[in-house]
Amino acid sequence: MNMSFLQELFSTITQRDALRRQRSDARAPVDHERVIAACRALLESDGEASSITLASRALDLYTRLDETEKLRFFERLTGEFSANAERIDEAYQRYQASRDDCDLQALFNVCEPSRQEVLRRLNLTTDGTHELVGMREDLLGVLKAHPGLQPLNDDFAHLFASWFNRGFLVLRRIDWNTPAAILERIIHYEAVHEIQDWNDLRRRLDARDRRCFAFFHPAIGDEPLIFVEVALYKGLPDQIQPILSGTHRLIEDPDVADTAAFFGISNCQTGLRGISFGNFLIKQVVQELKQELPNLRHFVTLSPVPGFRQWLDSLQEQEERLDDDAHETLALLEDPDWHSDPAKADRLRDVVKPLAAHYLLQEKNAKGLPLNPVARFHLGNGAELHRINWLGDISAKGIQQAAGLMVNYLYVLEDIERNHEQYTTNGTIACSSSVRDLRRRARKLLTGETEK
Repeated sequence: MNMSFLQELFSTITQRDALRRQRSDARAPVDHERVIAACRALLESDGEASSITLASRALDLYTRLDETEKLRFFERLTGEFSANAERIDEAYQRYQASRDDCDLQALFNVCEPSRQEVLRRLNLTTDGTHELVGMREDLLGVLKAHPGLQPLNDDFAHLFASWFNRGFLVLRRIDWNTPAAILERIIHYEAVHEIQDWNDLRRRLDARDRRCFAFFHPAIGDEPLIFVEVALYKGLPDQIQPILSGTHRLIEDPDVADTAAFFGISNCQTGLRGISFGNFLIKQVVQELKQELPNLRHFVTLSPVPGFRQWLDSLQEQEERLDDDAHETLALLEDPDWHSDPAKADRLRDVVKPLAAHYLLQEKNAKGLPLNPVARFHLGNGAELHRINWLGDISAKGIQQAAGLMVNYLYVLEDIERNHEQYTTNGTIACSSSVRDLRRRARKLLTGETEK
């Protein structure tokens, strides 16, 4: 018997049934109690067809909840569908007495909260995975104000890490022949350098000097998970404005390029926050580009430095940390047009670039990792902090968030694993000699710093 045919038949029946219920219940009030009841029925269901129908019913009801009812649903799901403490104690005592693998597995099973099984069964429907990604996005929106929901968020993260395993991801090149619906999503999801219109998108997909790749997942169709924009270049890029310009191409023939510059990486699904795709994406895109364009020798990013200007402002408030000349120089940043004044820009460069090296190499968050999120991402992937570019982004956003700086992180295929291992093992950051030199200069600007 053709199982694919049966699955499609079940899916069609389920979708029609859901549509019929939606029409008949359109005026019925929906509260979280009905969704909880549907989830309980789903847990008790034995048959596959009935489970699919119940899952579809539960998800349909959930989408009709208002924000208050969604919060109550999350609270009930967290509190009432947790693991049973008594069963855990009993299973642990059996394993402690027997040290048997079967009893160990039984202990694992009872430790799992039943809400994980609820989420698995909700995923039975045709669009279940996408719906659950949206549900977690709703959850993340209230999590900060309601930290007691963290166990439910952990369940989502645990399941998504498996469902969105690298083996399920599909890499697709995005070009002007890509379906319009996907191109519209690329415009919408671009989070680093806004795509202004269709002409801007067409320029960014020009095959002569551009490439774009995205990861997709079969369960959510044409919704991209993450995508990266690449500029083909001769030499290492140090400014973003020429790349974003629609007036000229960087090169006319991709075969003459020796550098692939990753200038924009955008995560598309808020509900998948914390599920890492970027490291896989960059490494696979490097392999794709090397195969297509064997003359490429350098794989670098042209990355923003979000939060750097905020850190500089906080440094200004700690007058004891800066010498007097540096403190006076940083005050020039208060002029919003400082970058248009060559004298001010030159004076600031001699202070800001060294402080940027210190910021990227030395300033840590509560977990002991680099304070800058972009640095954490690329250094964790095994890249080298290669170059700090002065006035790399003179847009209003670039000036406001990073005093105009941009950074090249260099991916050397032979060094990626070693850099990653040293970074994760002892926090060692791979960096170029020019960055180390800037860091040494920063010690002269920061009081209390000593030579190392």
